[in-house]
Amino acid sequence: MSLTEDRPSQTQPVMSGAGQGGLPVAHRLTTQIVSGAEWDRTIADFDEVCQEQLYAFAVTRWPSVQHEPMLFRLDGEVVGGSLMMVQPLPLRLGHIAVSKWGPMRKDIARPDSAAIYTGMVEALMADYADRRGQMISVLPAASTTSVNDAWMVLEQHGFKPGSQLMFPSRYIVNLRLDDAAQRKSLHQKWRYHLNKSEKAGLSFEYAGPERLGEFQTLYTAMTDRKQFSDHSAYDTVDALMALDDPLRPELFFVRHEGQVVAGALIFKAGDRAVYLYGATNDQALPLRAGYFMHWHIIRWLRDNTRATWYDLGGTDGFQGLHQFKKGMVGEAGVIQPVPPVANYASRPLAYALGAGAFAARDAVHHLRRQIDGWRNPKTRPTQVRGESDQVTE
Repeated sequence: MSLTEDRPSQTQPVMSGAGQGGLPVAHRLTTQIVSGAEWDRTIADFDEVCQEQLYAFAVTRWPSVQHEPMLFRLDGEVVGGSLMMVQPLPLRLGHIAVSKWGPMRKDIARPDSAAIYTGMVEALMADYADRRGQMISVLPAASTTSVNDAWMVLEQHGFKPGSQLMFPSRYIVNLRLDDAAQRKSLHQKWRYHLNKSEKAGLSFEYAGPERLGEFQTLYTAMTDRKQFSDHSAYDTVDALMALDDPLRPELFFVRHEGQVVAGALIFKAGDRAVYLYGATNDQALPLRAGYFMHWHIIRWLRDNTRATWYDLGGTDGFQGLHQFKKGMVGEAGVIQPVPPVANYASRPLAYALGAGAFAARDAVHHLRRQIDGWRNPKTRPTQVRGESDQVTE
């Protein structure tokens, strides 16, 4: 059972470690662990909200860990939060507190936004590392600037680099361009294929959640046809689609001669929209349906959301996906790496046990990838943001 189920909220001031660096904001932060339902409602309008930080996603994806949705308040106002997942080590030798793509800020444009992030990190250190004796593991998101400020804060506070994604680059489209500027930004070859797709008789459709079954049929047929091992978080889709707007992903289709040939699920809350899943049939590739679909998704996100960026995820080492995504990012977007996991513990034994557990896990994952590669050398993964990444071509 999650720590937050059927239990009242708990509020406590940030004490130990909160004033490092002379930041007055840190002294005024308080933390509160809330229920999963309250958490998802509260973070819905955060600039840095993402699917991995949603309780509805995490409790489905990682059901065996303890979920602790922790809000941060500054002078009583909610300014940030971090969904902490507390994982017991084998033989109950200790615990690791994991924050994937957290902690998040509500308003990244606030003048004290950087101080709030630092204060949240210090609060996590004080609670999980100093008070509970656990190792903290934080995976910051890829930055849209050349310097990853979140990673810099973690490093300055004694966090050490841990696991690194094999293919860490993330491809991020700038959404705040008009049509002419966006087309000009696209690389020439990508623009060529887009022009071809627009002459192929394709149509683009925005679909409501009631049409999820159509996407699932298309997705299942694609995975069966390509016969690859799907290690993505696709089993969380039903939970995500049951959420209220704006957290519920958006569904899009491309149709040709009356038949759906491609579809996509997009997380669109916050400042950064994210491509989650895509599916195609055999007709999509010669029709260049992927180019057509993503062009219209970019335009829809610009016109219907407050997102500044569209995160296409990574490539998992596929050169074709690199070329496709690089061309779509174009001149106005950015390609930046996800930093290594940042690990911290106040006590040497906690760090040694936690780092050892991660090393063992990474070895198992590497072996699994090798086995999948031997079984299906020509297949592609299906998810953009998680362990495997794809954008439909």
